[in-house]
Amino acid sequence: MSKNNDITTLSKEDLIQEVMQLKHQVSLLQKMVFGPKSDRFKLSTEIPANQLSLSMVVDAVADVEVKKTVVKEHDRTKVKIEPKKHPGRNALPSNLRREEIIIEPQEDVTDCVRLEDEVTEVLEVIPAEFYVKRYVRRKYVRKGGEGIAIGNLPKRSIEKGIAGASVLAMLIIGKFVDHLPIYRQIAIFKRAGVSLHYNTVVDWCNQGLEVLTPLYELLKRQLLKGIYLQADETGIKVLDSEKKGSSHQGYLWAYRDVINNLVMFDYRPVRSKEGPAQILRNHTGFLQTDGYAAYDQFVGRQGLQILYCMAHARRYFKEAEDNDKARSTYALQKIQEIYEIERRVKEFSVEQRYLVRQEEAVPILEDLQKWMTEQYKSVTPRSPIGKALEYSMKRWKELSAYTADGRLEIDNNKIENEIRPIALGRKNFLFAGSHESAQRIAMIYSLLATCKANGIDPLKWITRVLEEIPNRTVNNLEDLLPTTLG
Repeated sequence: MSKNNDITTLSKEDLIQEVMQLKHQVSLLQKMVFGPKSDRFKLSTEIPANQLSLSMVVDAVADVEVKKTVVKEHDRTKVKIEPKKHPGRNALPSNLRREEIIIEPQEDVTDCVRLEDEVTEVLEVIPAEFYVKRYVRRKYVRKGGEGIAIGNLPKRSIEKGIAGASVLAMLIIGKFVDHLPIYRQIAIFKRAGVSLHYNTVVDWCNQGLEVLTPLYELLKRQLLKGIYLQADETGIKVLDSEKKGSSHQGYLWAYRDVINNLVMFDYRPVRSKEGPAQILRNHTGFLQTDGYAAYDQFVGRQGLQILYCMAHARRYFKEAEDNDKARSTYALQKIQEIYEIERRVKEFSVEQRYLVRQEEAVPILEDLQKWMTEQYKSVTPRSPIGKALEYSMKRWKELSAYTADGRLEIDNNKIENEIRPIALGRKNFLFAGSHESAQRIAMIYSLLATCKANGIDPLKWITRVLEEIPNRTVNNLEDLLPTTLG
């Protein structure tokens, strides 16, 4: 119940609304605890009226096929549940090195006709090998005793340090991709016979990240040139320097150039509109976001077309199912039809996607808009279904705008997918030690996410970059970006 309302002063209608709202909140909490994580709409199987329910959703333990077979037994129909046939084992990747072991029959095969070989493949691994790279520089006394001639030592990421580029890359990938805390990585080194101090490894990791910083600045400049960006944000805990032992809630704002596959995170101490306002102050083209109010500042800006995320609209109707099953199901079915079109045209050319959307998706969207406008007159605005209808109706122009260009996406899922690894990272490092550390985390996640978006092995990429950057100038780094260097 609202804190400002005294129960004795509320009308009957207000009390009903309060009860409905509280029941809806309890339902959402139950779904968060017991329900499936996906919000994709699926037609539910109703439980018979004479069957008890525990009101809980559990994960399936096996895939099953339901086959209905009629058996004459006391005039009842039996339902036989048969397990699905296993599709078979996936083949091992063809790019892996093959080591063949020829096995001949134990008996004498002289004069026998040889048939096609029967091959069985088994996956094996050689543990990582630590080795020492020794730079031996020859020294000579010049003729006439005029000084010493010696070979030049190659520049390294950490001058006078014993950690090579591959070790620094391994530490960075271990921490930010595999989510291994530093002390666990030290244990891996120790098993190989290399004992390292915790502070030493932390310094190596930080210095390796510092070397990559110029590439982050270049990535930011390149991304902001893109004409179609998606944006989202997520929280990150940062230690408060003014209050010992306490933490501050900071935010990582994520941006993705959908067309050029560039991803950039920008750290901000607060979740205010100033963050995206500063980053996107000169952006023109398309900007796709969720419904967060911080992005409202861009609506109506000349040269900028705002798109909203259909997945967020769908989520509101999903959450309203318990409040109004009939209306929610209708809306979810229509949205599912739209998504089926998107799945079908995913591999189409830009022009083909545009034509199919205009022919098939636009009529569904127009009918759904008319239906929502009509239904809104019959619902309570404060109810979950009322809020779902209102959310979509206010944003329908921006929710439908993706149909006007084959390059555009129906939802914001691409940028949301880039945020998911940060949730795992939070379980690893728990918090950033300072605002500077938080921005450094934003930097490395930007580069790693761009690697992922372009199908590039991040370990190989970081190793090569850490070898190359010491020999480059700041103005000569473009070919090192994850879009061009594999």
